[in-house]
Amino acid sequence: MKKLRLFLPLLLALPAAAFPAAAPNWTARVALSPIGGHVLGNPAAPTKLVEYVSYTCSHCAHFVGEASQPLRDRYVKGGKLSVEVRNAVRDKYDLTAALLARCGGPRRFFGNHEALFANQDPWMEKLTAYDRDAVKPTEEKAALRDIGQKTGLYALMAKRGFTPAQLDACVNDPNAMKQILAMTDEAWNKVRITGTPSFTLNGTLVRGSDWTRLQAALPDTAQ
Repeated sequence: MKKLRLFLPLLLALPAAAFPAAAPNWTARVALSPIGGHVLGNPAAPTKLVEYVSYTCSHCAHFVGEASQPLRDRYVKGGKLSVEVRNAVRDKYDLTAALLARCGGPRRFFGNHEALFANQDPWMEKLTAYDRDAVKPTEEKAALRDIGQKTGLYALMAKRGFTPAQLDACVNDPNAMKQILAMTDEAWNKVRITGTPSFTLNGTLVRGSDWTRLQAALPDTAQ
């Protein structure tokens, strides 16, 4: 104990720079881009990956299941690459899911996003029956709520801690709707993607729509 007391003044005299700062874990950082996409990672990363996805797209579900973890662990964590998810909506069901994915703000987005894809088969099965058989509301907000309630999307989000009132608010959020539609217009009419998923790296469209081809196009930014 005496030796520790003698050492204490030396520690107190050391400048902060004497202790190297812990490297930030950029996988914990999520922010909105100007167009409304969700950006995971260092906003100043030299490589910026944008994913254009549709929640009713089975290829997107496969990509997210296969690529999300290696992208985080190998590329995003150290700050050399950021990943932004943008919507390329294809139908009213995709739109409903996209609105629900935004529930809870940026902090909850990637968990919601991955849960929607991981459970795509069950809610898509209910969606198919709903599309074929159900009598549907014609008013826009009521229609989106009805889709959420009757296709299993609300039930899935309830397991993530959201109440029916919160989910209704999410599908009726005019700002979220505006952002999703803006990203959709950008994807199909400006970037001119031909399907989902599609990707850009630093603004350049990547050839191919799977993890193998995307990984081959990524620069050597592995941690």
